[in-house]
Amino acid sequence: MAGKGFHQLKRWHQRALDVMRSPTALAFLPALCLGGFWLGGEGALMALAGAVPCLYLVMGGVARAGGPSAMVGDIADRTTFEDIVSDISDAMEDSPRQSALYAIAIEDFDMLVERYGQTLADTVVERTGQRIISVLRSADRVGQLAEGRFAVCLAPVRNLDLESCIQLGGRMQVAIEEPISVDGVTIYVTVGIGFCQRERAPGGLASDWIEAAACAMRVALRRGPSGLRAFSDQMRQETLNRAALYDEVGGALDGGQIVPWFQPQICTETGKVTGFEALARWCHPTRGMISPAEFLPAIEQSGLLERLAEVMMYHSFAALKAWDGAKISVPHVGVNFAGTELSNPRLIEKISWELDRFDLQPERLAVEVLETVVADTGDDVITRNIASLSEMGCQIDLDDFGTGNASIASIQRFSVSRIKIDRSFVMKADRDPDQQRMISAILTMAERLGVQTLAEGVETVGEHVLLAQLGCDHVQGFGIAWPMPFDQTIEWLHAHNTKLKEVPRIMTGRLK
Repeated sequence: MAGKGFHQLKRWHQRALDVMRSPTALAFLPALCLGGFWLGGEGALMALAGAVPCLYLVMGGVARAGGPSAMVGDIADRTTFEDIVSDISDAMEDSPRQSALYAIAIEDFDMLVERYGQTLADTVVERTGQRIISVLRSADRVGQLAEGRFAVCLAPVRNLDLESCIQLGGRMQVAIEEPISVDGVTIYVTVGIGFCQRERAPGGLASDWIEAAACAMRVALRRGPSGLRAFSDQMRQETLNRAALYDEVGGALDGGQIVPWFQPQICTETGKVTGFEALARWCHPTRGMISPAEFLPAIEQSGLLERLAEVMMYHSFAALKAWDGAKISVPHVGVNFAGTELSNPRLIEKISWELDRFDLQPERLAVEVLETVVADTGDDVITRNIASLSEMGCQIDLDDFGTGNASIASIQRFSVSRIKIDRSFVMKADRDPDQQRMISAILTMAERLGVQTLAEGVETVGEHVLLAQLGCDHVQGFGIAWPMPFDQTIEWLHAHNTKLKEVPRIMTGRLK
């Protein structure tokens, strides 16, 4: 109760300051002085002239006008904005008027800072704030909640439906995403926007309203670019479920709920299976299958990426032994290794031990490394580990090629065995000449370097045929087969190999 009373006193204090700084107060000041002179003469006038500034100073008006709670260019800082939202929320109680709160985030802001520097990024943030203000009414309030993140609280109105909120969010996005020119550099930004109408907020407090808009914004960022989402109760439940994943993911790894599913890779020339990629899947006992997009961030933030790699490697080696026992040829399995695992000084020892445990040769393991790891690494441990794995005989696959700016020197430096062409180049390649030219350039480079190629994300027969014609060595994707649990792989392999035997052979040489 004491805390609530203090907060109420603080808000009344802020309101009094706002009144004293308002144009209305300035308009009444001459009348107040004349009234004092009429009632008490010059003495009263002198006392009034001294009392008003003193009162303003005692209440902290100067500090607030230039201090951390200031309104800078009509944009409030976080503390001031939260007070504004509280006032608007309280004013709407038992009122037919409506309002909405928006949370806005510049996407990939950290990358913007890294690429252009902090000074230029600050300019982008300033321009973004100005553009937000330009779309709003004078009574709407804007706050900056963090670096690259803003919030907007609409002044209450009588009619504010969902469609109107969506339209306003769209107008803000259009204004913000116009190219920004700074010192001769043109910068393009996108923003994720989430909003919550006051009546849809999950609680009665202003903090509940702010968190609801922020929740919608986070969903918009995940669905981006340029995502726009309205808060809903389902969204809140999904957020609670996602939080629960962080608590459960460790037990799921140890309890065998997270295991690899295997997606086949085939040779474009012979049609034979040349390997499988192991892809993590979580079969939750009550929620069923959980998307990797949901649980992989939880694993990463929980610091369990190395544990995931261990689980994936163990099950992949067990699968290789089972295929060998069934007399089915599967040359290797690809296991993804992130920078966290690759920076482990004991990685080579760990992999060697597992290979010996299952009596497998190193070439049965394809180490899949993201191109961004290779392009960005300055870590000597990562460099040594990848080089050592290659020297052992493991295949090094450069994953998502074309997205991470890896140089030719990096491909040679890390002894890359095969590059995996990212699905963004493969998509609609059979109908898009630009895509075809990009793929041809990658294949030509790989051929000159003596590196094998695999195209990811092949979904149609047309894409498969085109890649074979262009000379891509291997393909993988839903058009070949969806990822499947191990117990379905043997049946699929038998069916696929039987199909290959039925394909008529093209005879070479002269007929006699």
